Amino acid sequence: MDKEKLNEAYPHPSGGWGSLRAVAKILSREKVVLKDSAVLLHQNKPDGFMCVSCSWAKPADPHTFEFCESGAKATAWDTTAKRVTANFFQLHSVSELLTWHDHDLEEAGRLSGPLRYDPVSDRYVPVSWQEAFDEIGRELNAMDPEQVVFYTSGRASLETSYMLQLFARMYGTNNLPDSSNMCHESTSVGLKEAIGVGVGTIMLEDFEKTDLMFFFGQNVGTNSPRMLHPLQDARKRGVPIITFNPLREPGLVSFANPQSPVQMLSPDHTQISTQYHQLRTGGDTAAIVGLCKAVITADDAAMAGGRPRVLDDAFIREHTHGFEDFARYVRQTEWTDIERVSGLMRADIERAADEYMKANAVIVHYGMGLTQHRLGVQNVRMLCNFLLLRGNIGKPGAGPSPVRGHSNVQGQRTVGITEKPELAPLDKLAQQFSFEPPRKKGTNTVEAFEAMVKGEVTAVFNLGGNLVRSVPDRLQTEPAWGRLRLTVNVATKLNRSHLVHGAVSYILPCLSRIEIDRQAGGEQAVSMEDSTGRMHGSHGVTEPASPDVRSEPFIVAGIAKATLETKSTVDWDAWRDDYSRVRAAIAETYPEIFHTFEARMWTPGGFPRPLPARERKWQTKSGKAEFMVPESLDEDPDMTEHEPQALRLMTLRSDSQFNTTIYNLDDRFRGIKGTRMVVLMNRADMALRSLQEGEEVTLQTIADDGIDRRVEGLRIVPYDIPRGCIAGYYPECNPLLPLWHYAKESKVPGAKSIPVRIAAHYR
Repeated sequence: MDKEKLNEAYPHPSGGWGSLRAVAKILSREKVVLKDSAVLLHQNKPDGFMCVSCSWAKPADPHTFEFCESGAKATAWDTTAKRVTANFFQLHSVSELLTWHDHDLEEAGRLSGPLRYDPVSDRYVPVSWQEAFDEIGRELNAMDPEQVVFYTSGRASLETSYMLQLFARMYGTNNLPDSSNMCHESTSVGLKEAIGVGVGTIMLEDFEKTDLMFFFGQNVGTNSPRMLHPLQDARKRGVPIITFNPLREPGLVSFANPQSPVQMLSPDHTQISTQYHQLRTGGDTAAIVGLCKAVITADDAAMAGGRPRVLDDAFIREHTHGFEDFARYVRQTEWTDIERVSGLMRADIERAADEYMKANAVIVHYGMGLTQHRLGVQNVRMLCNFLLLRGNIGKPGAGPSPVRGHSNVQGQRTVGITEKPELAPLDKLAQQFSFEPPRKKGTNTVEAFEAMVKGEVTAVFNLGGNLVRSVPDRLQTEPAWGRLRLTVNVATKLNRSHLVHGAVSYILPCLSRIEIDRQAGGEQAVSMEDSTGRMHGSHGVTEPASPDVRSEPFIVAGIAKATLETKSTVDWDAWRDDYSRVRAAIAETYPEIFHTFEARMWTPGGFPRPLPARERKWQTKSGKAEFMVPESLDEDPDMTEHEPQALRLMTLRSDSQFNTTIYNLDDRFRGIKGTRMVVLMNRADMALRSLQEGEEVTLQTIADDGIDRRVEGLRIVPYDIPRGCIAGYYPECNPLLPLWHYAKESKVPGAKSIPVRIAAHYR
């Protein structure tokens, strides 16, 4: 690798010409011809298809180009002219394909027909759909349902998700882990405990009414760039945006709108963050305690001086519980401890708090930088504490805003994808479909793989995910996956989870949401929920990749029918042919949310789910919003027990990536070219260890469980990151993350603070 070309600073704002060039490049590379690229005009439109990438809100009055660079890449990825046919597997054995890079596997193109693994030839071979359904059904019926896992990626529609959870429960298990377990389960747990709903409370219209926004641990420029449009509008109104993030990310610094002629034809751009605080990885709780301390101290001084209160005392008294215990903790916490753990100076934290105290309505946006820690749930609760101090939940322009990832990751939970029986309407399902649902708790994603490693899982139905790559501790979990009896993968493209196969293994190619879905009942539409809790209809606009791919509802219905046979009261064929029947069932199960579902699903901007906390109705144990006292200032307290040379590794994604899908090996915003095998490091940490730019190192996890976890061949890149903290790419660094290193209460993998050391370096 040429060291000069490994890292080059990116001097431009996010968006702008760089974004347009990236879109044009991937459209060309995927051979998406001009007439097909016009499909982007239908993306995120009320009469079009909802993006297959992120779940950010879809406006009622969309822009002409209502897509971002990431969304355009995802659409190009799905509408590629490249195909993986049966001939592909004649040319390439599974053993050979296991040596390919993840990017190259997906780059091969769209899967074009159902496949079954043949152990004799070590190849996937064609199989008919009915043969696949029948054998999968026979295999499942020979198994203990408690040893079967049904995993759902956030890409599955509301209809598919509802069908899958019903099938799994009729089969006899609540083993329904999903992608939310990997990222925002800390949100689901923390917000539920604090304000009574497990989702954020803001909507797009709140951007027009807010006075101030905070960002914690969310890189909007890479993970949800369409959000930059309302942020830009807010900044033009003079709304301050205060960012707390370890890395200085271009998308949180400035933005040039590709749809603005002025910003495209001049050096003009919009400054996004008015304050940018680079706290230490794992220092969020300490920073928030500091913000709260500044606010409470100011309120104490105001009362002592007979001035108006800083806290919203009336709101706290009427709507909250536990304030005095929290305030006592905050008053007793020393600024020296806050500065040490957060890595920030008191004056900087107080400067941010000053803006908070001047604002009437405040939104706090956050992402996995907050949730993927040992005390990730505490982080979410602390944000709620901060908002509650001045009544910033349940009023226009204010509230918590968890920025979700995959396009329907929130919605699948809304329609029953959960391993927790208490969160599913089991009594209603029992009455509605005349069966007795299992009541035993199922497994979340981490628990499913813990059981798999122990040999207690025999089969996985994998709807849309690349689980082998996405889960922690890959060197332990990947061999366990390969020991399964049955693996069933529903996907649009080839990935490593298909190649590390069970004894019996199927690849079932599905339609993309972008494609026209023709069933016996005519062209079908699906629906999903965005991260602001609004439901949207979506119908495809392009021809299917192959006449032999099937929709996700078709596949779930076929396997359910073959497995359950006469034990099910559902007419799976009718549901397969006409998805409005599925929506009618959803509306019957969840009438409060989905009443008149069919009539409302095409509402411009979507229709909202009821969120009691928006109306200051708190469905908590006390009937009020709950303050909590943090367990520790450091959200990764186990880090303090390790050697002085320990480094905190946070894993992150590039601008050319969505979840485990890697569009190319460059990261434009961070200046990385041609590789993902890098570690970003502070220059002072490099000097302390006598490391040079471009030097190759091995990272090793610091753990006392007897397992040697290491990743070799990582090149050192100097970067603007706090001392003691380093960063590397996901999923390349997943082998360093122990399966047991997860958030308390939520079991979200602690991927944002992994204790590691430099085990070796090579000049």
